[in-house]
Amino acid sequence: MSAQRSNSARAQTTDDLPDAASAIEQNMPSPAPDLKFTDASGKPLSLAGYRGSGLVVNIWATWCGPCVAELPTFAAISQSLARNKILILPISVDLDGAKAVRPFYASHDIRDLPVLLDPDGSATGVLNAEGIPVTIIINPEGQLVGRLDGSANWNSAPTLALVRQLAGPKMDTSDVQPA
Repeated sequence: MSAQRSNSARAQTTDDLPDAASAIEQNMPSPAPDLKFTDASGKPLSLAGYRGSGLVVNIWATWCGPCVAELPTFAAISQSLARNKILILPISVDLDGAKAVRPFYASHDIRDLPVLLDPDGSATGVLNAEGIPVTIIINPEGQLVGRLDGSANWNSAPTLALVRQLAGPKMDTSDVQPA
């Protein structure tokens, strides 16, 4: 990653961000990338371990101005999406790992998101991303179904509806009788 790791970007507010629903690129379902990361204690994790849940995976950093504006919008919707078995996985590329993320979460009153880390900075390469933030949406079958490069406001009714449509559990209609 060639970006300088300092927060020199202009601070943004949620009002400056486009609505994610209008910016998400919907994809034909394809295999999810083999993204590996850790929790705050260093336990290795991967997207495959979350199969069966819908996922909104955001690659971000505390030094990235657009990321700083965007992340609280994920925190605002995490509980609502969790009721639909959709998890938000914010994966930080900060070099200082949890030592950078925990104070950021505390200062932004973020309590409902896990501290997840990309200690070797490989996530952007795995996702063929030119920068951060980048967000991917994975359905419960483990397929990539959406992507957004750049920051957006995820805390809107249209975005929640689209994420639920893309990543939520599919209704079993096999026993539905025609009217």
